[in-house]
Amino acid sequence: MATVTAIEPGTISPRLAVPSSIARPEYVDRPGPTPYDGPEVKSPEIIERMRVAGRIAAQAMAAAAAAIAPGVTTDEIDRVGHEFLLDHGAYPSTLGYRGFPKSLCTSVNEVVCHGIPDDRPLVDGDIVNIDITAFITIDGVGVHGDTDATYLVGDVDEESRLLVERTHEAMMRGIKAVRPGRELNVIGRVIESYAKRFGYGVIRDFTGHGIGTTFHSGLIVPHYDAAPRYSDVMEPGMTFTIEPMLNLGTHEWDMWDDGWTVVTRDRRRSAQFEHTLLVTETGAEILTLA
Repeated sequence: MATVTAIEPGTISPRLAVPSSIARPEYVDRPGPTPYDGPEVKSPEIIERMRVAGRIAAQAMAAAAAAIAPGVTTDEIDRVGHEFLLDHGAYPSTLGYRGFPKSLCTSVNEVVCHGIPDDRPLVDGDIVNIDITAFITIDGVGVHGDTDATYLVGDVDEESRLLVERTHEAMMRGIKAVRPGRELNVIGRVIESYAKRFGYGVIRDFTGHGIGTTFHSGLIVPHYDAAPRYSDVMEPGMTFTIEPMLNLGTHEWDMWDDGWTVVTRDRRRSAQFEHTLLVTETGAEILTLA
């Protein structure tokens, strides 16, 4: 059973360049983003831009994922995703966000989220999550599209394969719970109810979020049953992410000294999936599809 592992920090290569012709989010290389005070319900013009950003993010994800194989470094995956975004006129939203040094996150095995790509080669039996966000400026207005998915590397044990499969299903069940008039906390109730069938830990401290012209709007989408908190009522035109992180063991976590890399406290494996969503009159539209 290859579910208790010990990923160690590798060497992080220099930051990749972005041409000056590609517009950057306002937060790049600042301590943090300007607090968002705009609406959670987006205009049709913003939504249409977000469809473009979401499609580019999904295509960049597919390009980065195609590089996954035993022996390939997570730094190489970052390079592929970075170049795809630039080739499509998009800025990698994570690059320079609160000091993050790379264009996507790669979270391997027990890394829950925010893993920094480095020189560690993937090995047969690993699982790896790629989290990538595209920022695209159209007619002077920039928007984000955020997605992630977990992939199998070579021959993966059954327990890990099922974790990945069920985490995707948990996300899809959360998406199906989206409907105008419902409280946001319904999403987490559905996800946690499903995860509990298998004894999985559900990460509580890292959540889905509002998104649009800002990377994180302040709207919080929990993936566990948080009621009566997070009772914002979903309305048509709202945009946010659903991105559950499920663990084979405990929901508790530790953070590496880099201030980013989150690992399960028991070092058992974790998986995650994410889409950016639009609330419609009848449910949800997934914006991060290729």
